[in-house]
Amino acid sequence: MLPARYRMTRSTEFSTTVSKGVRSAQPDLVLHMAKVIDDPSGPRVGLVVGKSVGNAVVRHRVSRRLRHILYPMLAQLQPGHRLVIRALPGAGTATSASLAHQLSVALRRARARAEASA
Repeated sequence: MLPARYRMTRSTEFSTTVSKGVRSAQPDLVLHMAKVIDDPSGPRVGLVVGKSVGNAVVRHRVSRRLRHILYPMLAQLQPGHRLVIRALPGAGTATSASLAHQLSVALRRARARAEASA
């Protein structure tokens, strides 16, 4: 599971990350990534799983899968990184392996774009 200290909780964190960060889209998810220079507390991650993904059971299953997939990837992130992962409707029927692959590809592309724009 993803420890609470790595989770985004404020809507301002979500909106800042989405509006000022780079975006990387995959078939079942979209990843937004931003770098906050003045916050050394560690990488923070937020999940957005809307009703288009499915009913409450499906949405919670997708959230649990994404949190489980994200935990080992935190070591690849720097302390100031902020991630928002938005699940698309296909995420409800996607396998965990598929979500893990898509998330790793999206993270790699977002990091490359962030470094190129910096």
